[in-house]
Amino acid sequence: MSELSVDERKKQLRIAVICSSNMNRSMEAHRLLEKKGYNISSYGTGTRVKLPGTSHDNPNVYAFSTPYNEIYEDLYRKDRNVYRQNGMLNMLDRNRKIKNHPEKFQLNNDVFNVILSCEERVYDQILDDFNKRKAKAFTQCHVINLDIPDNHEDADIGAIVFSQLLDELIKDNDLDANIDELLQSFEEEKKRDLMHSVVFY
Repeated sequence: MSELSVDERKKQLRIAVICSSNMNRSMEAHRLLEKKGYNISSYGTGTRVKLPGTSHDNPNVYAFSTPYNEIYEDLYRKDRNVYRQNGMLNMLDRNRKIKNHPEKFQLNNDVFNVILSCEERVYDQILDDFNKRKAKAFTQCHVINLDIPDNHEDADIGAIVFSQLLDELIKDNDLDANIDELLQSFEEEKKRDLMHSVVFY
């Protein structure tokens, strides 16, 4: 990508951002990065999509194929005041403007250059999935983890940090060669701990 401008590299670099349910953290990052012109997709790694219910022991659980709009309408019917107050309806309203439904990473066959994960458990699930795949083209992919608590405020902050990180990475003409130094410099500047692994498609 050495001959390309930053804007051209933004379009060429394929990026995925992943949390557990493809609801909160990954979708806020998806929204912001898409707005900034990045070639971005988002996913979850969980078995099912889980959202808080009206009590701790009674979460709302959905299949990944359930449209955000259907989940919105389901929560609205169940208790619109509670789910408006805890931010679930606002979150789902944002999500349904971005794409149709949450997607499960392990079922996806697209090839990415950079994968951003939002917690260590998700990072481990991503690496485990790559270990089960058989690399065919040996295309290199960087998996980078930033721990982001799963609440609306931290999701906003995490999306900004991901955006700042990509803004630094995209400037480099030889990302594969220089990423370790770039990540170390970013950690020191932002006082954020990152995890990084290289995987292959």
